[in-house]
Amino acid sequence: MKCVAWGRVTEMTDLTLNGIPVIDTFAEAFDVAGTAIIITNDTAKWAMIAATVMTGFATSVIGCGAEAGIDCELSPEETPDGRPGVRVLLFGFEPNGLKDQLLKRVGQCILTCPGTACYAGVEGPTKIKLGGAIRYFGDGFAVAKRLPDPITGKSRRYWRIPVMDGEFLCEDFVRAVDGAVGGGNLLFLGRKHADTLKVAEIAVDAARTVSGAILPFPGGIVRSGSKVGARTKGMMASTNDAYCPTLKGRAGTELAAEVGVVLEIVIDALTSDAVAESMRAALHAATEAGAAHGLVAVTAGNYGGNLGRHHYHLKNLLSKEPASEAGAA
Repeated sequence: MKCVAWGRVTEMTDLTLNGIPVIDTFAEAFDVAGTAIIITNDTAKWAMIAATVMTGFATSVIGCGAEAGIDCELSPEETPDGRPGVRVLLFGFEPNGLKDQLLKRVGQCILTCPGTACYAGVEGPTKIKLGGAIRYFGDGFAVAKRLPDPITGKSRRYWRIPVMDGEFLCEDFVRAVDGAVGGGNLLFLGRKHADTLKVAEIAVDAARTVSGAILPFPGGIVRSGSKVGARTKGMMASTNDAYCPTLKGRAGTELAAEVGVVLEIVIDALTSDAVAESMRAALHAATEAGAAHGLVAVTAGNYGGNLGRHHYHLKNLLSKEPASEAGAA
């Protein structure tokens, strides 16, 4: 349960990690549709350019239609066509919405990028048409071809779409996974902006070491944390006033007098375990650096359990070893 007002941090929680108070609460996350694609190119530079452009304007599914990010870089030995690659993750509320965003982003950002090819990046039960839809850009000249996957040996269908630098090779369809989760989070409460930003950056670097997890906000960090609803009619979400330092004088603040800034990280992943482990890595890294950077405490955002069924209790993340209940719903 959230503290209502915790001006005396050490009296409101008996949890600490590396000497930093950790509020005994949970991050509340929700089920999402998730998929992955592999983008390859003749050079790692151009594979990354395509991936970076595709994942732009993809911070919040509420306003952007999708949440997306770069999961990892791939060596030629790890890609279907033996070229350097990047795996991108994309999340949406449901598969149909995910399909719409995937087609737009691949069509506008991957098809257009010199030298790219696009492949399915994860297995799952739900098919999402990709190359089979983008092929219409080929104006009837696109050709379907089945090729064996060099890694799995399975026959896969691709579309060869003529473009001005040769052909755009795109897999016929990709798949959405079961069990994807969006909204894992941690809030870092600090004294000064520059110091707290450094703590958050360290946490982001640690969180990104977990495969299958992304942090979709700018640099992995969000300053404009939100709450459900607003005083303005029709707003789905509005500023999380309980954590705004300029509103500490109001009733309902969650901030101690010494807190001058709050920064949040948000984590989406293909599995619940990946969310938990990404949060764990971030929590440990942030608290290890916290004392040197004026970190007051770490907490998490939840809505009383009413938003999502996945609850990541911070007390279960204090150990460096995974606890079976760390990512329990």
